[in-house]
Order: sequence, then C-alpha cells, then structure tokens
Amino acid sequence: MGKSGGFMEFRRREPGYRPKTERVRDFKAVERLPADAEIRDQSARCMECGTPFCHALGCPLKNVIPEINELVYEGRWREALELLLSTNNFPEFTGRVCPALCEASCVLGINDEPTTIRQVELAVIEKGFAEAYIRPQPPAVRFDRKVAVIGSGPAGLAVADCLNKAGYPVTVFDGDKKPGGILRYGIPDFKLEKWVVDRRIQLMKDEGVVFEMEASIGDDISAHYLLTRFAAICLAGGAREPRDLKIPGRDLKGIHFALEYLIQQNWKLAGETVDPAVEINAAGGKVAVIGGGDTGSDCIGTAWRQGAAHVTQFEILPQPPAGRAVHNPWPQWPNILRESSSHKEGGDRRWSVRTTAFLGDGSRVRKLRCIEVEWTPAADKKPPALKDKPGTEFEIEADLVLLAMGFIGPKKSKLSDDLKLHRDEKGNVTVDSRCMSNVPGVFAAGDVSRGASLVVRAIADGRKAAAGIMDYLSTRRAPAGKT
Repeated sequence: MGKSGGFMEFRRREPGYRPKTERVRDFKAVERLPADAEIRDQSARCMECGTPFCHALGCPLKNVIPEINELVYEGRWREALELLLSTNNFPEFTGRVCPALCEASCVLGINDEPTTIRQVELAVIEKGFAEAYIRPQPPAVRFDRKVAVIGSGPAGLAVADCLNKAGYPVTVFDGDKKPGGILRYGIPDFKLEKWVVDRRIQLMKDEGVVFEMEASIGDDISAHYLLTRFAAICLAGGAREPRDLKIPGRDLKGIHFALEYLIQQNWKLAGETVDPAVEINAAGGKVAVIGGGDTGSDCIGTAWRQGAAHVTQFEILPQPPAGRAVHNPWPQWPNILRESSSHKEGGDRRWSVRTTAFLGDGSRVRKLRCIEVEWTPAADKKPPALKDKPGTEFEIEADLVLLAMGFIGPKKSKLSDDLKLHRDEKGNVTVDSRCMSNVPGVFAAGDVSRGASLVVRAIADGRKAAAGIMDYLSTRRAPAGKT
C-alpha cells in the first residue's frame, strides 16, 4: 500500500472546471489538470483492497488500479505508465471521457467518496508524454500477413495498435477526412481537444500503422478488394444509426439529430467547410434537446458556446435519486442524478416528459407539444409501463430541436452486405468468442457488434478482436524480416 490510512487523511478532491464565464466563450477543455502533488495525495487514498472491485468488476479494460496508485504515490511514474499501457492503449482518451465505471465499484465508495481513479490515469499518461517516456517504437519484426481495419474510432484504433505492436502490417480505412471517428467528430473539443487525438494518431503512424482516409467503403474499397489483399479484416465502424422521433411535425426545418449537430461544430473548429445552407447554429435561439444522456449534455454545452438564448433538455425517464436506491447497491453502477459541466452552465432539465408533436410557423419548427408521463412497475419482472398523465400537456418554444435519444445500431453498409455477414435483430454484426463473424477471417469490434456503448468498452473490444485475429493468423504467419 502506498500510504496506510491515506483514505482517512486525504479527502477526495477533483481538479474542477475552468470558470463558467470563461469556458463558455471557447471550445477549449473545461476540466483542469491537477498538479503532481494533488495526484499523489489522491493516489494515497487507494486502500489496495484484497479484492479490488475497481479492477475485477468496474473497469472493462481490467486496468491494474491499486498497483498503479501505489506506483504514483511512490513517484515511480514510468513504471506506473508501463503498467497502465499494458491494459489500456489510449489512457489519454479514457482519462478525459470515461464515466469512470471503476470508481463506481471502488470499495472506498461503500461509505465514503471513491478514489479519483480517472484523474490518476490521466496524470500518468500525460506525464508519459511530457517526460518523453512515450516514443515511437516500431516492431522489430514484421509478419507477411496484412490486416485491414475498417473504421478509425476507438475500437478500430485499438485493433490497429495491438496488431501493429505485434508485428502485423495494418491499414486503417475510413470515409472521414481525418482519423479518430467518434473521438474526433462526435465528442466536443471542450471534453476532448483534438490535439490529443492528433498526437496519438501521429504516434501510431510513426510506429507503422497506415491510414487511408476518405475511402469509399464498399465501393472503391470493396469486399473483393479487401478479401484478396488482406489476411484478415476487422469491421469497427461504430453504431451511428440514430433513434428517430416520428411524431407530427417531424419534417419541419430546424429538427436535427444530435450527432449531425456535433459533427458540424467539430468540422468548423478543425477549419473544414460547412455549407451555410445546411449549417446548424444555435446562436440567439431557443434550443430543445430531447434525450438526457451524454450526447444530449454535449449538445447543451455546444449550444451555449454558439450563443443560444436558452436551452431546455427533456428526458422521458424519471429523475434519478441523489443517492443509491435500495435496489441499486454497491458495487453496481449507480443510477443517480449526475450533473455534467454543460449542465452547470445553465438551462433547464425536465424529466418524465414525452414530446407528442412539433409545431411550426410555415416550414420551420417553433414549438414542442409535450405531456408529462409516469412509470408504473409491472409484474413478472417486466419493464415498467409508461403512461401519460392527463391534464399535464404543455407547449414550449424552440427554434432548434436536437434529437439525442441514442443509437439503434450500425448504419446500413454495402461492405457488410457484400460480405454476407450475419446480424442480430438490432442489426449488429454477430461474432464468436474471438470476435470473428460468420465469414472466416472477417472480425468485428466495438459498437458495430455490441451496440452503442462507451469509449472504454470500444477499446476493450478492439483489444479482444486483435487477440482473436492474432489467434486466427497464428498458424499462417511467416516472418518477413526486420523493418
């Protein structure tokens, strides 16, 4: 243990955010980075439990959290970095955008505030870059079995990174202009600045990964092309088919999917051109965000930075409690009320509300018609039943409506169709324990096979798929000499 009883000496302390009046004027990172001394104190709070639930239950990557905390407390940053990178390819991403499932299952959290695991993780990786512990390390030996990865989001990058480090030549194909997928185009800069993504992509390039961008997947990059040139293929295109709200008035102008809105803003920040005819901008308007998850929260923060006059967020589910309910005990993920940095910047949040119609003035949306709902428990362990509350109808003005109700699965893909991949009832590619599809040598990782989830789970899936690909290729590889 780093420091016996450290959890009794030091209270949980987070670095916090830049002042609201300052941060809403730009798209720079809202969260501060803590000093080394603060991180040392926080790592001292780790109890080095006999059964570390943070590692075994909480973290999808199985990060070796107690030992990392101990090494940080002792100032052994390089060793902490090596241990962290042994399970997590991209701590600079998870350290910024992960909801910290590990902290929810920290034993200290039974009756106290859990250890700041995410902050320690971020401090370790940033120390690694600052001190040049992290340098390009191309593999000493290359095998002659090439692998194609379709998609450059967190899952695809993890697949590529693992395979490249093992000596396999990897080419990543993507239809976007730059690599990163959801990391670059879906997550706002105020949560993940894109220099962080660029830094990692450049490192991967320096280590030998090839990126082919603006590729027409399914056409120029056809199934035949991939099958004849690569020994294995991994699909990692994510789940970007948004859930729609098909109610009266849906065809009015000013109603957009959240990801469409967020991608445009990231384009603009990157200097890419957005056609004024289709530009989505909240400046001076009243914004309604339908959906209470992280994507909805990202829309709120973006709208304020664009100069929105007012923002209201609606969620059809009931408001979560402030603390754990009896039926939601530790170490389960706590279904409690959370307030993001964007929520702290203003606006209204309304729960148990269903939107029934969009009302327009001409061809553009001007109002939402809504009604309050109630959820009643159902028998036989069935999901709770939803029922409108009579007499609670109301209308609210809105110039811009953003649909942030999650994703229903991967978008239709000519490549998947040509490969004749099997899919489940939600459209996800079905895979076996090695992440291989029904087509030998064709694998799938991340949201394209599991459904929309977290960045940390996508990375974990990518690592698992890479292991499956290496197992598949293990009897077919032949050294091609040193690089």
